[in-house]
Amino acid sequence: MKRSSFWASLLDLRNKLQFTTKRRGRTIRQPQVSMTKQLILIIALCAILVGFIQDKRPNVLIIGDSISIGYTPFVKLALEDRANVVHNEGNAQHTGTGLEKLDEYLGDTQWDVIHFNWGLWDLCYRHPDSKKVGNRDKIKGTVTYTPEEYRANLESLVIRLQKTGAKLIFATTSYVPEGEAGRFANAEKIYNKEALAVMKKYGITVNPLGKISKKVHKKHAAGPGNVHYTKEGSELLSKSVVKYIEKSLVAN
Repeated sequence: MKRSSFWASLLDLRNKLQFTTKRRGRTIRQPQVSMTKQLILIIALCAILVGFIQDKRPNVLIIGDSISIGYTPFVKLALEDRANVVHNEGNAQHTGTGLEKLDEYLGDTQWDVIHFNWGLWDLCYRHPDSKKVGNRDKIKGTVTYTPEEYRANLESLVIRLQKTGAKLIFATTSYVPEGEAGRFANAEKIYNKEALAVMKKYGITVNPLGKISKKVHKKHAAGPGNVHYTKEGSELLSKSVVKYIEKSLVAN
C-alpha cells in the first residue's frame, strides 16, 4: 500500500466515525455510527495499518525442493519482522522444472532477494518399474540430468533470475549419504562444482549449504540413506539461509 493511500484510508475512516453540527456558533463533532459499527471500522483500520507495515518489508523468495521446504518455516520465523519470506508453490524439483515454471514462481512480485537451489533431483536416477518413492533406482535407472546438462540449465535459470533485479543467493546442493536408492553417495560434489562455475561466471553469492548439510546430517538425518532431515536438522540448516539473506537485505 502506498503511503498516500494509507492516509487517505485513515481520513475516510475518521470521517465515517463522526460528523459535525453547529450549536450556539460552535462546531461539535458527534458520533455518526453505533458502537458496533465503530468497532468494525476500528478493526478495519488495524487491518489497513498491518497491511501498510507488511507492504514495507522487503520480499524474499526461496526456490527449491523438499530440503528448502523443510527449512523455510524457520527462515520465515527468524525474519518475520524484517522480510516477507515466501517459498515457491510446491516442489521446484530439478532444473527442467525450473525452466518450465520459473516465471510462475516469480509472478508479478518485485523480489528483493531470491535464495535458490536445484540439484538433488537433477542427480537422481529413476526407472519407471522401481517400487521406491519417486521411482528411484540408481542401478537400472537413468539420471535426470547429467552434470553438463545441469550446468547448461542452471546457467539459463540464472540469466532469467538476474532480470528480476533481485539479490541472488545460490545454495549448494545438500549431502547425499550412502544407501540412497536413487542417488550415488557424494554425487552432490560433482554437481556443486558445475554450479559454482556458473555462479562465479555471473557473480552470484553462494551459501555453502552443501558442506553445512553434511555435518547436520550426521545427527539429524530423517533415516538411513535418506537425504532429508528431522525438524531439528531443518532448523539448523535454516541458520545459514537466514545469515545470507540478512546480509543481502543489508546490502540492498
